[in-house]
Order: sequence, then structure tokens, then C-alpha cells
Amino acid sequence: MSPYPSINESFVQKVLQAAGEHVSTSGEVSVSFVSDEEIHTLNRDYRGVDRPTDVLSFALREGDDVPSVAETDGLELLGDIVISVPRAVAQAAEYHHSVEREIGFLLVHGFLHLIGYDHQDEASEREMFQLQEDVLQKLGLTRNSVSG
Repeated sequence: MSPYPSINESFVQKVLQAAGEHVSTSGEVSVSFVSDEEIHTLNRDYRGVDRPTDVLSFALREGDDVPSVAETDGLELLGDIVISVPRAVAQAAEYHHSVEREIGFLLVHGFLHLIGYDHQDEASEREMFQLQEDVLQKLGLTRNSVSG
């Protein structure tokens, strides 16, 4: 049994649905919760960054072989989000908010990357982080919520 029973498939769906509604996008997303070791390997192998990270997104929209909506029963396959649970737990403690808020933040962050948002410059970072905050506020995942 998970030490965070509120972080389940229903929670993931609720967060991603709220993010999609906020930016008027829908699609299918795969979400994996992994260890620091697993995300470290992925980060090294796919991004050339030899350290663990909190979240990785692998967008299908970037490739040439993206399946059409018709091929996926009406839902576009957006890609994969991979979240390091140990990193999320540590960051929640560091930022003094709940693990649920941190996982929600990482889900929304990963989702926005899947649909083309990025934070390469100050303006795009502000836009992306405001979108994230808007979705999290709508879900009641506030910065001052702390899990016990």
C-alpha cells in the first residue's frame, strides 16, 4: 500500500483533466512513478544529464511518427510523464507543502511540456508557472497545504 493513498489513478486523472481544461487540450498521457535511480538513468540516457530530476516528459508530438487521432480512438497520444517519488517527497518538505501538491505540480508541469510549453526564457517561464499555479489553485492544492 502506498504511503500516500490520496495519490492514485483518480488523483492523476483529476489533475491532468484540470490542466487540459485550463489550456483547452485533451489527449492520452501515460504517467509513471519511479525511484531516483530510475529517473537518473532516464535523465542520463535521454537528456545527457547525469543526475536525478523530479519530472521528465517525453512528448509524442515532437516526432514524425505521431499517430493520428483516428488511430487512437479519438484521443491524441500526448506522451509520457515520469515522476520521481523520492524527489517529490523531498521537495514537498523543502517547500513546506503537501506531497499531493508537489505531485500535482509535477503532473501539470510535465503535461504542459507535452503540449509544447517550455521555460527557456523568462517570459515563457512566467507564463508556464502561472498556468501551473492557476490549475493547482483550482484544485485546492495550495502552497500552504501540508500533509501529515
